[in-house]
Amino acid sequence: MRYDETVNWLFNQLPVYQRSGGANYKIDLAKTHRLMDLLGNPEHSFKSIHVAGTNGKGSVSHMLASIFQEAGLKVGLYTSPHLRDFRERVKINGEMISAEEVVEFVDEFKTEFQRLELSFFEMTVGLAFHCFRNHKVDIAIVEVGMGGRLDSTNVITPLVSVITNIGLDHQAFLGNDIATIAGEKAGIIKYQVPVVIGQRQQETTPVFLKKAAEMDTSVLWADEAIRTDYTSDLTGSYQRHNTKTAVAAIHQQNEFTIPEEVVHLGLQNVVKNTGLMGRWQTLSTSPLVICDTGHNKDGLTYVLAQIEDTPHENLHIVWGMVNDKDLNAVLEMLPKSATYYFCAPDIPRALPVETLHKSAQEHKLKGKVHGSVSAALEAAKSIAKSEDMIFVGGSTFVVAEVV
Repeated sequence: MRYDETVNWLFNQLPVYQRSGGANYKIDLAKTHRLMDLLGNPEHSFKSIHVAGTNGKGSVSHMLASIFQEAGLKVGLYTSPHLRDFRERVKINGEMISAEEVVEFVDEFKTEFQRLELSFFEMTVGLAFHCFRNHKVDIAIVEVGMGGRLDSTNVITPLVSVITNIGLDHQAFLGNDIATIAGEKAGIIKYQVPVVIGQRQQETTPVFLKKAAEMDTSVLWADEAIRTDYTSDLTGSYQRHNTKTAVAAIHQQNEFTIPEEVVHLGLQNVVKNTGLMGRWQTLSTSPLVICDTGHNKDGLTYVLAQIEDTPHENLHIVWGMVNDKDLNAVLEMLPKSATYYFCAPDIPRALPVETLHKSAQEHKLKGKVHGSVSAALEAAKSIAKSEDMIFVGGSTFVVAEVV
């Protein structure tokens, strides 16, 4: 198969959570373990750091990869979802794996994948670990897809387990309160593997301490342990939490010696080293167009504060969502003074734009419906003046269509 045919095959085998919703959410790791056995257990062939959390796990993962790259190591990076190209999910020293690697992997194991009835996410994790072994990476940074305990990535034994923070997201799968969600994230904590938690929260602290005690390991809260303010090329005030979490993880691993100057260099070169997109990313300057993938209540709290702190005259917001988010809670947060351009990302899981518009009107948000994300952005650009600001967000999949 060609590369595009291979990727389409991966997406179409079974319902994919990132595109279609919860039908693909697994209740155990049995199939992932069978996949690892099929591949010759690549998860045992490389050192790793495992990163979970409600918000910030992607930024922290890219920061860690950049720091280790600046230290001269060969670094694998597994993240999800992708924005433009499927291969963004699996990188070696910031470069996407080749299209040929994807095709060869699927061609070699396709029959067995079908026999095992593997999901898109399980096969993608298998691809990542297979490539990390083949490229002989020194260390892999592995981001959890959703949750932790039952996530397909949770077959590694890392040098450090990292949990960025806990908020309400994916409640249909992870639980309806912070403590229950924390319990799912805590599932990545392994026996005698150090744990870094991004922020101490009253509801989650007992959960993490209990799990750590069961696993005979220690917990370090990054916001308390890291007193120095580190800066990064990832703009957005919320990144100050993520930099501390990444630095704490570097300090907690004992496999590699990373000088302090290398830590600073890595944090300053995240975009250059890893190609990260969509985190408070400037798309143009006149008018100022910013996009950000923050999409749940906690993440949007930081994003909206950053919008308020950014100088502008009028605010224009291009907004679309997916259908499993707490719509009313999110819309209640949005500024009523902005002009909205409502749209839907081009995926099955998208919230219909008419539904979004109706609910937005109930929350006194004023704007019009547009047939696509690109049409909404063009409409905003046609109206916005040079001193205005256009923000694009609401979903990772909205941002994916504009970066």
